[in-house]
Amino acid sequence: MKFQLLGTGTSQGIPVIGCHCEVCQSKDYRDKRLRTAAVFMDSYGHNIAIDCGPDFRQQMLRARINELEGILITHTHNDHIVGLDDVRPFNFSMKRSIPLYGLEQHLEEIRSRFTYVFEDNPYPGAPKIDLIPISPYKPLAIQGIQILPILVWHGDLEVLGFRIGNYAYITDTNRIPERSIAELRDLDILILDSLHHKKHHSHFNFEQSITVAQRIGARRTFLIHISHHMGLHQSIDRRCPENIHLGFDGMILEN
Repeated sequence: MKFQLLGTGTSQGIPVIGCHCEVCQSKDYRDKRLRTAAVFMDSYGHNIAIDCGPDFRQQMLRARINELEGILITHTHNDHIVGLDDVRPFNFSMKRSIPLYGLEQHLEEIRSRFTYVFEDNPYPGAPKIDLIPISPYKPLAIQGIQILPILVWHGDLEVLGFRIGNYAYITDTNRIPERSIAELRDLDILILDSLHHKKHHSHFNFEQSITVAQRIGARRTFLIHISHHMGLHQSIDRRCPENIHLGFDGMILEN
């Protein structure tokens, strides 16, 4: 089993339009960040995407993902869902709807924002998506892959993280409840939100993410949802503790 980090950037991505900072002008491929998303791949060729932001098409092409068993939605901010129209090629090639899993309130927002998808008589060629509500701490299985949704908070917004085997993926959070901390014990790999260095109202900053990662105690932790204000990948990664690193786009994580 393995994770691929499809994107590791914040909502603006890196480079940011019109920005001339050293990160946005960097030639290091690790400083080029699409919007945060990932795909989980098992040894049988099953692929499960996490989030479907504005770079979804580009990310699927770059990762050479030709089939998709489903999409797990963490929350409904634009940088995590506005690529949903691009599930259409999977509909065409796989000849079926794509299951979309998320909190009930998130799925209702998707239904209201993508009304053309869920009409009684949708336009021919519209995406075919099955909305499947899930709840924190209630396990589900997709093609035999066991997944545990985990509640975290993004300011005042409920967000889902996901534990899949000994991997866990947590984006867009500044608070992880104690029950969720308990569900994150004995991880091989933790993928965790880390925006930049200043305190933020709805994201962990670099110092906070290091503290939380060390408390959870995964064998290895990789930081995502990174802003250009974080600094150059090469210099910040050197500041991380031995078992914690900045993630980068295209990184493949295996235990």
